[in-house]
Amino acid sequence: MKVNLFRKKSAKRSRFWTDRDRENVLWFWHSYLKQKTPWLFVVLGMILVQGFVYQQFLSLTENGLRVIFESGELKDLVRVCLMVFLLFVLRGAMSYAVPRLSVWLASDAVLQMRQHLINHLLTLDLKYFERTTPGDIILRVVSQAQDLSHFVGQATVNAVRDAASVVIISSYLIYKSPVLFLTAAIILPVIILIMQKVSDRIKYIQANAENAMGAYMGRIEEMANGMRTVKIAGQEPQERKHLFRATQGIKDLSIRLQAAQAMVLPSVDMVSAVVYVVVIGGGGYMVLSPDYDLDGAAIIAFLLGLALVFDPARQLTQFFVRLQSNLVILESICSLYREKPSIFDREGVVERFDPHADIALEDVTFCYHPENPLFDHLNMTFQGGKTTAIVGPTGSGKTTVLGLLSRLYSIQGGSIEIGSTPIDQIKIANLRSAFSVVSQDIVIFNSSIWENIKYVRPDASDEEIWEAAEAAEIADLIRVRGDAALGPKGSQLSGGQRQRIAIARAFLRSAPILLLDEATSALDQKTEEKIKRAFNRLAKGKTTIIVAHRLSAITHADWIYVLDGGKVVEQGSHADLMQAEGLYSGMYVSQRQGYGR
Repeated sequence: MKVNLFRKKSAKRSRFWTDRDRENVLWFWHSYLKQKTPWLFVVLGMILVQGFVYQQFLSLTENGLRVIFESGELKDLVRVCLMVFLLFVLRGAMSYAVPRLSVWLASDAVLQMRQHLINHLLTLDLKYFERTTPGDIILRVVSQAQDLSHFVGQATVNAVRDAASVVIISSYLIYKSPVLFLTAAIILPVIILIMQKVSDRIKYIQANAENAMGAYMGRIEEMANGMRTVKIAGQEPQERKHLFRATQGIKDLSIRLQAAQAMVLPSVDMVSAVVYVVVIGGGGYMVLSPDYDLDGAAIIAFLLGLALVFDPARQLTQFFVRLQSNLVILESICSLYREKPSIFDREGVVERFDPHADIALEDVTFCYHPENPLFDHLNMTFQGGKTTAIVGPTGSGKTTVLGLLSRLYSIQGGSIEIGSTPIDQIKIANLRSAFSVVSQDIVIFNSSIWENIKYVRPDASDEEIWEAAEAAEIADLIRVRGDAALGPKGSQLSGGQRQRIAIARAFLRSAPILLLDEATSALDQKTEEKIKRAFNRLAKGKTTIIVAHRLSAITHADWIYVLDGGKVVEQGSHADLMQAEGLYSGMYVSQRQGYGR
C-alpha cells in the first residue's frame, strides 16, 4: 500500500493552504506543542532579541557613519564599534541557544508522536497489516517522522526568526523613510505570485516522491524476505532491474522537486535587484534634494537594512516552499491516525469467562472481500476439553476459523460463543490469553532460542522454559547454540527447528485452548511421532483444535469437520468418516497411497 495522497494531478490548481492542512497542523499543535507553550515563549523571546540586535545595529551604523563624515571624534567611533561588537556577542549567544532549545522541543514532540504512532499501530486490525507493506509503515514511523522533526525544530524556528527580523527591521526602515520603504515593498506581490505558482507543483511532486520511496522500501523488504526464492530461481537480474528502475524514479522525482524549488530564489533575487536600483536612485535623489531630510549616512544605513531584510525574506520564501513538502508528510502521518480498528473492547465487556466450555460458531458469515464471501451461515461446535480437527482442501477456510475464534477478524454475521458468552463481549486481552497457538506461519525473532521461547511468557522461570524446550525436543539445540542470535526471521534454523520453537512456546504458555495450525508440517515422521506424544500430554484437559493437511495427524481426534468451499460438508469421527466414503475418505486414502509410494 502506498501513501497515494495525490493519485493524479488535478487540472485545477490546489490552494496553498487547504482545510485538511489546517486540521493536520492544528492536530500537531494541540497534541504535541501546546503543552510546551512556556518554552516556546522563551524561544520567541530570544528570537525577538536577535531581531532587535539588527535594528540597533542599523541605528549604530548610521550614527557611526555620521561620526566619520561629520564630527570626526575618535572616542565616539570607538564607542559605536564597541556597542556593535557587544550586540553581536548577544546575537551569537541567542543563535546558539535558540537551535539547541528548539531542536530539543521538536525532538521531544516527535518522540511522543512516534510513541503514539506505535501505540496506534498496535491497536489496528490484522487486516491493516495484510494490506499495508512494511516499507510504507517504516517510511511513516521512521523517515517521515524524522523529516517532520527537522522541519519543526530547525526550519520553522529559523522561519520565525527570519519573520521577526523582517518585521522589526522593516518597521525601523518605515520609521526612517516611509516613501523609500513603500518603493521597496513592491517585491511582496511578486513573491506571493511566485509562491502560489510553485506550491501546487511542489505538493504534487512531493506526494509522488513519498509514494515512490514507500514502494522502494517495500520492494527491498520483499526481496530480503524472499531471497531464498530469488537465489533458487536465479532472479537476481530481475530484482536488480526492479530496484534500479525504482531508484531511477526516485532520482527523477528528486530532480523535479529541486527544479521546482529552485525557481523561487532566482526570481526573488531578480526582483530584489530592481528594488535596490530603485532605492539607490530614489534615495540618492532624496539626499541631493533639499525637500527631504535624508543624508548619505541614512541612505547607506537604509540600503544595509534592505540587505538585512531581503536575506531573511529569501529564506522565508524557501521555508514556504519546504512547507508544501512537509504538509504532504504531515498528511501521510495523519492518515495513519485516521485508520481505525474495527476490533476493540466495547463498553460492558467482561474479563471472566469459562475457557474450558464449548466453543460454538452459529450462523457465522465472513468474507475478506465483499465480492468473495467465504463463510455463509457456518455452524461448528468445539467441545470443551476434547480434540476437534478441521480438514479440507486448500482455500476452504480452515485457518480462517482459528483467526475468527481469537478475534483476529470480525465476523459480518452470526455469533461465536465460548460457553454462553459471545467472544465480542469478552475483553480482547483476556480472550487471547486463553489460547496457545502453534501456526505454520512461525515468527522467529533475531535473538536466541531461549529468548524466542520466553517471548510468549516474559515472567516464566528458567525451569519452566527448560521443561517446555525438552517437551518440544529443542533443548539440545539450545545447549549447542547458547545465546547466539538466529538471524532475521530465524534464517539460521531449519523449518523443523523453527516449528519446534513454536511448539515450545505453546508448552510454556499452556493456555486452556490449544490451536494447532499445521503444527507438525515441517517435521519428519520420526520427530512427528515424538511431538505428537508431547502434544497428547499438552492437550490433556484442554480444548484442542487442529487444522491439518496431513490426515494421519488427526485420526485420534474426537470429532472432525471437513470443510469445502467455506461449508461443512462432512463431520464425525475418523471411523465414521472413513465408513461414509466421502471427501474425507478419498483424501485419506489418496494420502496413504502417496506416502506409500
